Amino acid sequence: MKKQAAEKAVEQIQDNMVVGLGTGSTAYFAIQKIGEKVAQGLDIGAVATSVHTEKLAKELGIPLLPFADVHAIDLTIDGADEVDPQFNLIKGGGGALMREKLIAYNTRHYIIIVDESKMVQQLGAFPLPVEILPFGYELTLAQLRKVCSAVQLRSTNGKTFITDNGNLIADLHLGSIADPELLDTLLHGVPGVLETGLFSHRMVSQVMIGTSGGEVKILQHPSTTS
Repeated sequence: MKKQAAEKAVEQIQDNMVVGLGTGSTAYFAIQKIGEKVAQGLDIGAVATSVHTEKLAKELGIPLLPFADVHAIDLTIDGADEVDPQFNLIKGGGGALMREKLIAYNTRHYIIIVDESKMVQQLGAFPLPVEILPFGYELTLAQLRKVCSAVQLRSTNGKTFITDNGNLIADLHLGSIADPELLDTLLHGVPGVLETGLFSHRMVSQVMIGTSGGEVKILQHPSTTS
């Protein structure tokens, strides 16, 4: 399902575009397909949302651009951990949320690719990642626990998880999020919080959903329809 959605999204890439490359298991399929098309002659420049994605792009021969040469990104394809009916997202399960949001914010056409299990009525069942500064992180965690009692500093294999930016991730187990934009604003008011995994519906152009029936369902954000 992920592969179907990813390959459908890649169909929108055209020559001379600047393309944002997402991070994660779903974006992986898109990057693989983009690599195939570049090998066949597709002429694009790309920017990556993580060190892992940058490495993969180089392996596949996808030309990467320095950010100093990028004024706008034409199209970005990325995955999401949850998508609600209003096109709000939770992202950052892979820990690349800050770079992903930077790319998304500067993208003209932002395509989210998911399988149908990621579509939810309300965000929050998936833990909300928050990237925080290592300095004084104990104080930042204490403030975050005033917002959500169940906050966990992310670790992998018994070691503290470090982002590509050298920061930490706090995962907030909220259960449900009634107002994503209000929560995002509240969390950004906590000193030490650098970015959250809440992505506003205003960034999203399309959501492409791979289904168990083999079809790709395309949801168009109302603001992008004529």
